Amino acid sequence: MKKIYIVGIGPGNAEFFTYQAKEALEKSDVICGYTVYIDLVKADYAQKRFISTAMKKEIDRCKLALEEADKGNTVAMICSGDAGVYGMAGLIYQLSENYDEVEIEVVAGVTAALSGAAVLGAPLTHDFCVISLSDLLTEWSTIERRLEAAAMGDFCLAIYNPRSKKRHDYLYKACEILMKHKSKNTVCGFVRNIGRQGQEYELCTLAEMKDKEVDMFSTVFIGNENTKIIAGKMITPRGYEKRDDSLV
Repeated sequence: MKKIYIVGIGPGNAEFFTYQAKEALEKSDVICGYTVYIDLVKADYAQKRFISTAMKKEIDRCKLALEEADKGNTVAMICSGDAGVYGMAGLIYQLSENYDEVEIEVVAGVTAALSGAAVLGAPLTHDFCVISLSDLLTEWSTIERRLEAAAMGDFCLAIYNPRSKKRHDYLYKACEILMKHKSKNTVCGFVRNIGRQGQEYELCTLAEMKDKEVDMFSTVFIGNENTKIIAGKMITPRGYEKRDDSLV
């Protein structure tokens, strides 16, 4: 059978795997992925054959996975979070034109916007968008336009890849852009190492967020004008209180 599963494994701990993700990995002969993600699953699937590549080798990784499937193996390409949210699903499909006989199935996973939001409380109950600050594949000018548009629309935001050694000031720049249209007192938060050892979170204002020491293992959440702190958690009301006086 020539098949490749593109599997979102969530933050990486088995408790975040969906039943569908576990089933896909169990059915696979070969598991492919970024080296860090392979290390997260290797112990639980020791009987499988593993193929890994380093960061920035995504095209090579996907080609290897497709080649293995084309040989008749059932292959799982694993991605952190969800395979279709900054994952390998799109790239596998883009490269699949020369592998007509390979069946592709995308297996959804729990992306950081969702798992991180659960740690903070309920910051994304209303309209929100997800923006990555990584400019490896997207021009910074495009990221700036998207940030400004999101701020003008008063969307809640989940921000991926907020800072790295080479992009140490990108979160600062992003917050400055957002504060053109959002109050500096907007409720915000971030979660580091979601679902992994060392998980921690913090709530703050938008003005404070720009100077927070976050990293590539952090996801940042920016509220809208109605986001508030309730019982020590970040909550964005959806508007039910307008229909129920007991919630006002």
